[in-house]
Amino acid sequence: MRKLLIYLKPYWKHALIAPLLMILEVSMDLMQPRMMQRIMDEGIRLGNQPLVLETGVLMIVFALLGAVGGIGCTYFAVYAALNFGADLRSSVYRKIQSLSFGNLDKLGTGQLVTLLTNDVTQVQDAVLIVLRILVRAPLIAVGSLVMAFLASPQLALVSVPIILPLILLLIIIIRTAHPLYLRVQRSLDRVNTVIQENLAGVRVVKAFVREEHEKGRFGDANSTLTTDSIRAMQLTSITAPAVLLLLNIGIAAILWFSGTAVTQGTLTVGEIVAVITYFTQALSTLVMVSTLLMRLSRAQASVERIEAVLDSQPDIQDRPSALTEFHPQGRVAFEKVTFGFGEPVLKDISFVAEPGQTVAILGATGSGKTSLIHLIARFYDVDSGRITIDGVDIRDIRQSALRQQIGIALQEAILFSGTVAENIRYGRSTATDVQVAEAAHSAQADEFIMALPDTYQAVLGQRGVNLSGGQKQRLAIARALVRKPTILILDDSTSAVDVETESRIQQELAVLMKGRTSFIVAQRISTVLTADKILVLDDGRLVAEGKHAELMVSSPLYRQIYESQLGEPTHVTTSR
Repeated sequence: MRKLLIYLKPYWKHALIAPLLMILEVSMDLMQPRMMQRIMDEGIRLGNQPLVLETGVLMIVFALLGAVGGIGCTYFAVYAALNFGADLRSSVYRKIQSLSFGNLDKLGTGQLVTLLTNDVTQVQDAVLIVLRILVRAPLIAVGSLVMAFLASPQLALVSVPIILPLILLLIIIIRTAHPLYLRVQRSLDRVNTVIQENLAGVRVVKAFVREEHEKGRFGDANSTLTTDSIRAMQLTSITAPAVLLLLNIGIAAILWFSGTAVTQGTLTVGEIVAVITYFTQALSTLVMVSTLLMRLSRAQASVERIEAVLDSQPDIQDRPSALTEFHPQGRVAFEKVTFGFGEPVLKDISFVAEPGQTVAILGATGSGKTSLIHLIARFYDVDSGRITIDGVDIRDIRQSALRQQIGIALQEAILFSGTVAENIRYGRSTATDVQVAEAAHSAQADEFIMALPDTYQAVLGQRGVNLSGGQKQRLAIARALVRKPTILILDDSTSAVDVETESRIQQELAVLMKGRTSFIVAQRISTVLTADKILVLDDGRLVAEGKHAELMVSSPLYRQIYESQLGEPTHVTTSR
């Protein structure tokens, strides 16, 4: 927990006051058996009624003071722990936001969801346990033994051989429990991943009648989580019976030892009651501690996972001398670029997109089209070669400054809960209502927006569930256009739009993007016919580039794609 204690620092006063109030509560609790001993030995036995009354009043006062300490401790401990959890959750979330695509690919959505919910809650609860109960428990345990020795040293010695093996047992159980709870957290990751994938793709599941398959996947993940949890809980459950066994053995030993002493007059009944009460308090506290230490062991697994994320560094780093301001004309150049995820996805790619040009990227699935445009926005870094904008290596530009100049509509149109206007304005938070409407018009989205009950103030469901695929894509394009970028990237973002609407979008873009550089990844050959430059990718290599007419002459692959989609015979001429 040491690395995470920095998040408790702003609340150090509350974290300090809570244990101090707990000391008050424990002190008052420890006085009660001594008061009982006094009533029995000096009051009842001697018939001293005023002393009984006086001691009873003192016990009530001690109980009230203890309640004040306990309530106060709980209040301050809860305040500190929950604020600690909120700050830690915010820090983890900010860290996740700073990570690169590569980091997020490795971590996975399921683990991150578990991290921000279950893991942070486990650690937050651990802080509360430490401030509230793990302060009380040692004080009660140690204080009870001290008070037992003060009440009767000879009886207190009888309890020591019982307590030492119990402590050893707890240490063994805790050391065994940690790896088990780590497995539980990983199993929970898997369950969350399956749930997230299933809910996000529920339409695909139902369309392909794969409900039974998904039930099986969830069942396997859930069964593994259950098995791992049972193993951990079975180990934990050993503790309470073991402690109760030792407690009963200890009480029996004390009563056996004290029986003769009472008849001989060397021990009083009050001393026996006080020692047994203190002994019971000490062992009961150890039962509580053992349960809490199991929870702390589980929290330790969560701490390790949280620290792994907090300590991770983004794969994409800004250089110290990187430009903080960048206003390019839009000349994009790839110079012998190679990139891949272990295996090369793009191999020795070189081309130039001049300012204002529309560059179309064509190729079969898996040819590297999406990877290429991800490199322009520097979602990943090249393995070798370089990418420049206006002659400046993009690694010499701050990521935020670079991406401010880029508008991008990705292959999957992701929308957020909120209004239509808020989703378009996501591209530029300062955009006016007029600019939002202009972007929607250019994306051919205004027609369906105006048909919505509240037009631009219509609230979208989660991930835009109440819109069609084509409507979502048009909103995503509007979001990219509203920022008036120097470089526009459309990653197959009109695939769900009909041909007529796509044609109108292209006409609007032709006007809107004058003087701006555009990259269009497309599956339809009709989308790229009017592009200033067409790049043809095959197995990660740039096999041809040029305009439509040029490629019809020089590229058999391009000609094959053209014929397969438009079904027209190619009577190729050399005319341009």
